[in-house]
Amino acid sequence: MWRHIAANALTFLTLGLFLMVGVVAWGTREYSAAGPLDAAICLEVPGGSSFDDVSENLVAQEAISSPFIFEIGADYTEKSGLLKAGRFRVPEQASMEEIVDIVTRGGRNTCGAEVIYRIGINQTIVDVRELDPATNEFVELVSFEGGGLEVPEEYADVRADGSASYRIVVAEGATSWQITTALSGIDILRADVTDIPAEGSLAPRDYDIREGDTVSSILTRMRETQAEILTEAWENRAEGLPLASAEEALVLASIIEKETSVPDERRQVSSVFVNRLRRGMRLQTDPTVIYGITKGEGVLGRGLRQSELRGATPWNTYVIEGLPPTPIANPGKAAIEAALDPDVTEFIFFVADGTGGHAFATNLDDHNRNVARWREIEAERASDG
Repeated sequence: MWRHIAANALTFLTLGLFLMVGVVAWGTREYSAAGPLDAAICLEVPGGSSFDDVSENLVAQEAISSPFIFEIGADYTEKSGLLKAGRFRVPEQASMEEIVDIVTRGGRNTCGAEVIYRIGINQTIVDVRELDPATNEFVELVSFEGGGLEVPEEYADVRADGSASYRIVVAEGATSWQITTALSGIDILRADVTDIPAEGSLAPRDYDIREGDTVSSILTRMRETQAEILTEAWENRAEGLPLASAEEALVLASIIEKETSVPDERRQVSSVFVNRLRRGMRLQTDPTVIYGITKGEGVLGRGLRQSELRGATPWNTYVIEGLPPTPIANPGKAAIEAALDPDVTEFIFFVADGTGGHAFATNLDDHNRNVARWREIEAERASDG
């Protein structure tokens, strides 16, 4: 009898194990299978939310088939404690596994309104846009020049909503004064800086920011990023460069940054200056003259005078030998890498060619012809108004 009872118990235990394995397998398939969403949605996860709150929201929007499997899956993968606040785009037919990854990976919001402060050489432009989850494309709401007394209604509405994400985009070649002044004028930041960071020490790129951030904290991030970029580029520099230190490389990179906006030209422009330094020739570059006049505070807004080209300042490379004592702007990563890994050429001259780029030359006769052609282009443009 006991043998019979034991056999039955074993049978039920085996059957239970098979059922349990089947349930787990089914739950695993459901967790990773395509979800019921017909179209992408924006999922908002307020601060302090739990996975239970998120699953209720997803059920209400018919994005998941089972809140139980959704929460169990998050627990099993050890992601239930990694939930991030924000607004996230959940694509069409996203699986529960994909949604858990979306709301736990962190980083910039992938849905909703975004405000971008574009810090340029002359001004700051504020772009307000919103992601259309159905097309995964941003729709521009408004674009305006920052620093004015009045702001567009669309910007005020996004600020009041409290769910927007913010970032700054700093143009390559902006000076430390321009960047610090622009940051201090952004209304969501706390202006707490009186001293301008060293020229060249700030990395121009984009940075996520939050309302209430201090200007000093953002400048610290920019300095740390630039230091990392410069250190890596210096360690990987080409051999035989006429540069004694990473600081000199930063000076050269800033000149390259101000001389060309064409990415493919940076290493050629770098080769010209490296060749001149090797030959003991003066660099004779206009942006250094301009910096000696403005000290990086604003823009000159006019052409250079002959007296200014001959005027002695520490930065005027028509007068001084070698490199200026400091950078003349904040160079980007590409310009720093170009300074430390130039093309191998014999070029020692270049001048604008009318296309946005430059004509390069290895001797003065060819250079004078290129200059004459550029003067013709200037005259033609002037006659055309």
